[in-house]
Amino acid sequence: MQQQRSTRIVANWIFVGVAMLIIQVLLGGITRLTGSGLSITEWKPMMGAMPPMSETEWQQAFDKYQQIAQYKYLNTHFTLSNFKFIFFWEWFHRLWARLIGLAFLIPFIYFIVKKYFKSWMLVPLIILFLLGGLQGAIGWIMVQSGLNDNDLYVSHIRLAVHFMAAMILISYALIFGLKLSIEPSQRIAETRLLNGAIIITALVFIQLIFGAFMAGLKAANSAPTWPDINGMIVPEGIFSGFFHNIVYNKIGVHFIHRTLAYLIALFILIWWFTARSISYSKAFNYAKNSALFLVIAQIALGVFTVLSSPKIIAGKFGLFEWLAELHQLTGMLLLLTMVAVVYISGRKVTTA
Repeated sequence: MQQQRSTRIVANWIFVGVAMLIIQVLLGGITRLTGSGLSITEWKPMMGAMPPMSETEWQQAFDKYQQIAQYKYLNTHFTLSNFKFIFFWEWFHRLWARLIGLAFLIPFIYFIVKKYFKSWMLVPLIILFLLGGLQGAIGWIMVQSGLNDNDLYVSHIRLAVHFMAAMILISYALIFGLKLSIEPSQRIAETRLLNGAIIITALVFIQLIFGAFMAGLKAANSAPTWPDINGMIVPEGIFSGFFHNIVYNKIGVHFIHRTLAYLIALFILIWWFTARSISYSKAFNYAKNSALFLVIAQIALGVFTVLSSPKIIAGKFGLFEWLAELHQLTGMLLLLTMVAVVYISGRKVTTA
């Protein structure tokens, strides 16, 4: 009984971590949407937890920001007050990362002392810790790519790497939490459904990469129409230099992002109809129905986000920004739901 209680406590701790990581990614989205990502030009893992504490320190931080291209070519109108606004979001994004580290480390030590961990849990926990550290390093490498005299923003490719590394971390944590909380009897061991779920999960993963490309390239308002793309179903010249177009061209990225959304929705609908006869697993039923709801919500929010993109006002967090954040959230939840489906659809095993 005590062993079951300790396992449940560890599982809840992991799920709290998953929730904190999701919030961290959303804070990253706000940082990007407010143009705040390059406001802090130094990486100080320890001392950087505190913001500037005096007007002199604020001015020194602002002076450093004024040395990069984003200020010189985009934000020359900024006052110290404007700078403090964008500084806050990047600082809070980094502060939340530090809080996640503490929320992992302190209970980790406590649980070791209390002997809550089983031997098989230690390797996954170490991997989680390493993935978290790697994510922080990737984030700084991404920011550093924009701290120069040429680039107004960070590379959209590095943004995608940062985002997807976060999703891998969250997915791994979720699977670990599910291992601790879902009874073997709730796993359905259906190979056909498992294979379909793996394909859909892979497509959603790729889709999120293109979502990050969309965000990094600020491609939403390059085609603020639906269901057509600026009057076309297939953008003209998309297949000429196809790879370059779907990685660097705003319209090309836009086209792939939309096309994948329709394909994923179709696959989930077919998969859901196939899976609807499975009713004995509450966990599977919840996950499969959530996937259907989320993909519908994801497409609807994507459409409304694109249509609202002409209303973007620099320096203001308006309708487009709220829709973009919700669109990102549902995309993340869809991936995590499919990861859960893959786990629940797998073979029934027990952990000693």
